[in-house]
Amino acid sequence: QVQLVESGGGLVQAGGSLRLSCAASGRTFSSYAMGWFRQAPGKEREFVAAISWRDSSTFYADSVKGRFTISRDNAKNTVYLQMNSLKLEDTAVYYCAADATTGRVVRGEGSWGQGTQVSVSS
Repeated sequence: QVQLVESGGGLVQAGGSLRLSCAASGRTFSSYAMGWFRQAPGKEREFVAAISWRDSSTFYADSVKGRFTISRDNAKNTVYLQMNSLKLEDTAVYYCAADATTGRVVRGEGSWGQGTQVSVSS
């Protein structure tokens, strides 16, 4: 099972940018699909983005398309989430996820990190 540790969260003004990182342990990182979820106060955890292991195909929630970019560096066992044009409604705890297939990641199955807080202010 892969262990995940997120970093890069913080406080940013609306319209600004942040890049989240998720470092994964294990020698088989390149064979895991990876993803990001978020959970705002009082809301359910929701899918944000995912990237496949096979060809790095990417998938996004409609709410972040065109603003967020997921990428991975298999040599560093790390997946990133570049967040641009941040909005107040992007405020949430962001979680990294990993599993054998993109489908399982998007469904919220598999391994989770502990989360990193992103707060967007006006």
